[in-house]
Amino acid sequence: MRIGLLECDHVRERYRPIDGDYVDMFRRMVREVDPGVELVVYDARGGTLASGPHECDAWMLTGSSASVYDDEPWIDELTGFVRDLHRTAAPTVGICFGHQLLAHALGGRTERAATGWGVGAVPMSVTAPEAWMDPPLTAATLLYSHQDQVTALPPGGRVLATAPHCPVAMLAVGHDAIGVQAHPEFRADYVRALLDDRVDRIGEARTAEAIASLAVPTDERTVAGWLLGFLHRRVAVRG
Repeated sequence: MRIGLLECDHVRERYRPIDGDYVDMFRRMVREVDPGVELVVYDARGGTLASGPHECDAWMLTGSSASVYDDEPWIDELTGFVRDLHRTAAPTVGICFGHQLLAHALGGRTERAATGWGVGAVPMSVTAPEAWMDPPLTAATLLYSHQDQVTALPPGGRVLATAPHCPVAMLAVGHDAIGVQAHPEFRADYVRALLDDRVDRIGEARTAEAIASLAVPTDERTVAGWLLGFLHRRVAVRG
């Protein structure tokens, strides 16, 4: 399976010694679950997109420091591409910004969260189990780092999981697109570095709580398996 990775941002240089750029994080995540998957990278933030959905079997959208509602040409172009993916039933997974963009591009709404930053290791409750969630879990703890969140589903959207701070922690749109607000590609040491640098923005109390949560076991490997399982199933259906 060839997955087109739509890279929506780049890790700042000072953080790259921890775990590389986003593409490195995604390659590791995918390799740990399925070494046979090929990632084809498109620097969406840099203005590089595929000529069409046919270039890869499936697609992933990464996180970003940008907001999906920012007035940026690359976001407008990527929004149009996401609509093309949906129109052609191309199997698609969005993570954090990518999750929000799925909702935004397809008729839902993403906004700055009234509850403030979502950070640290947080459990999400699976409210609509799917066959590709294998092994099945009723709850999965993942790493979060975001200010925006999906506040209204697009037509055909449904909630798959919720978190205490984020009612739409995981969503599906139709049969061929899913998104997750958390970061299954992140590891705790990278999140800790972000938290240490953002105390003034997040607040001391919430930052301290998030740092303490990083000691909790998390389920990134399992959820990464879900996402790839979803893509494999949808690619098989398309033949």
